[in-house]
Amino acid sequence: MRNITNLPTLLQSFFTTRLLTQRKVSPHTVASYRDTFRLLLQFAQKRLGKAPSQLELDDLDTRLVGAFLEDLEKHRGNGATSRNLRLTAIRSFFRYAALEAPAQSAMIQRVLAIPNQRRPRVQVGFLTRPEIQALLAAPNRTNWLGRRDYALLITAVQTGLRLSEMTALRHEDVSLGAGAHVRCQGKGRKERCTPLAKPTVAVLKAWIREQGREDSKTLFPSTRGGPLSADGVQHLVARHLVKARKTCPSLRKKRVSPHVLRHAAAMELLQAGVDRAVIALWLGHESVETTQIYLDADLALKEQALAKTQPVKGTPKRYKPDDELMAFLKKL
Repeated sequence: MRNITNLPTLLQSFFTTRLLTQRKVSPHTVASYRDTFRLLLQFAQKRLGKAPSQLELDDLDTRLVGAFLEDLEKHRGNGATSRNLRLTAIRSFFRYAALEAPAQSAMIQRVLAIPNQRRPRVQVGFLTRPEIQALLAAPNRTNWLGRRDYALLITAVQTGLRLSEMTALRHEDVSLGAGAHVRCQGKGRKERCTPLAKPTVAVLKAWIREQGREDSKTLFPSTRGGPLSADGVQHLVARHLVKARKTCPSLRKKRVSPHVLRHAAAMELLQAGVDRAVIALWLGHESVETTQIYLDADLALKEQALAKTQPVKGTPKRYKPDDELMAFLKKL
């Protein structure tokens, strides 16, 4: 049985053998894990005074990993979500290391036992129908850039595709005949098809006709012809949001990102009475439970449920202060 303890050997094998060859993870996962270990190795070098190429596996013990996670929060300003994502990458590596370095299993198990940081559950942000309409009305469709932005926005709001899925779309991924749909490869390299509504089909037909259909051509290109970057999409959303806020005041109180457009699509489906299991399938969620966040955020559905109930009759009573000891316990 092999017992590799040299960190560089283990880490290179983890990326090339485990992630790329065996699990065939997406480029986004590889990039996320790569960035995590770049930060961790830089931290270890400062902390231990050893070059990354000289590190051993047992140098990355619970004390160092714990200090690294604390440093992410205090000095890099990372929140609980970012901190937990870094820990997920570290755990994945250590689970691989447990197979390759069994002699270090006790240390490895202690690292794997580091818990996620609990974070408050916040309600997702989404757009109402008037807000969606105001955002879609913002692009100036008399020029190429405005028509591209409009086509992208209406597709994003109707399909709920992730930002990475939207920017990766090509002409060959769009079918506009009977059973119109868009095909994408989501998380975990899982392919799924999302149906297109008639208004979206009409917009995409005109947009693709203007571009000149070529299967390998990017559906929503940058001005240079290549795929839009994540920053590029965020910028165009922010630019049109400025104009939309002038006609829709409620948008002034909202922080709208490309991911909020995905939430808007989910809420449209939920408010139309679509089952949670179908919404999870539509969005490419691993679990139906992930879709619960949209149900939690929808006050209108809760109010409808309340209207169907028989309210309990009650009468107000005169206020009487608690016993001093009971009041003390209540404050704890």
